[in-house]
Amino acid sequence: MNVIEYNFEHYNTLAPNLYRKEKYRLQVELLKLQEDAIINKRKIAVCFEGRDTAGKSSTINFFSEHLIPSNFKYVHLGIPTDEEKANWFERWEKHLPKKGELVLFDRSWYTRALIEPTLGYCTKTEYKKFMNKVNKWEKNLIKSDIELIKFYFSIDQDQQKRRLSARKNSKLKYWKLSKSDQMMVDKWDLFTLYKNQMFDITSTKIAPWVVVNANNKMIARLSALRYLLNSFDYERKKTLEPPKWGEDLGNYSCYIEGIYFDNLSYEQFKILAPFSD
Repeated sequence: MNVIEYNFEHYNTLAPNLYRKEKYRLQVELLKLQEDAIINKRKIAVCFEGRDTAGKSSTINFFSEHLIPSNFKYVHLGIPTDEEKANWFERWEKHLPKKGELVLFDRSWYTRALIEPTLGYCTKTEYKKFMNKVNKWEKNLIKSDIELIKFYFSIDQDQQKRRLSARKNSKLKYWKLSKSDQMMVDKWDLFTLYKNQMFDITSTKIAPWVVVNANNKMIARLSALRYLLNSFDYERKKTLEPPKWGEDLGNYSCYIEGIYFDNLSYEQFKILAPFSD
């Protein structure tokens, strides 16, 4: 197993104003990577997996905020048809990056390794078939010059419960709480079993899983983007030295449901940050 645990300790004490500076710095580098992909006709695919409320979608929005739209694609597929269920890999091949394109998958073909078996949406045979074939399939993708990164956003159980409760009571985000989300709350341990099997079988040397601690969404976004940028070469790339910022920098603030909280102590910020927009 080749799982990469990416818990970026240098961001543990990142204040919001410095978060914005680091966000800008990393997004500039990401745009350079995209331009290099366009010029050199590279094909880049990034998968985001994790439990509900882990922050996958918000991280994708963070990544794509300033990308060139014509060469970027966001993929979030809905419920598969019977034909798609029977031809699983073909379903996803339609959305793989073309030359000069960056594709971000908000959940990917690994839905069959995680969500579907946990909720009983696929058969045991379909699950085994996927697990037996996915490594070879990904190897062929890489042979066809697709540059692949697989992120898994990890949160603890209490954090998920807090985020689901906040989502349920939010006037802006209540619609994100689906029946599947509610079912998954009671299947934490079963999901963990399938997650561990996925890591054991599908985290290969050429396509490892990169596990990002996502209990703090802001830190998770920066950590994931920093990892991606450090994984690729591109023109005009700047060396991304770890920031050396500390708690004593002060001026902590955050937005929660559109309300701005300012002049927070670091302890207050640590409590509120997981619920920030």
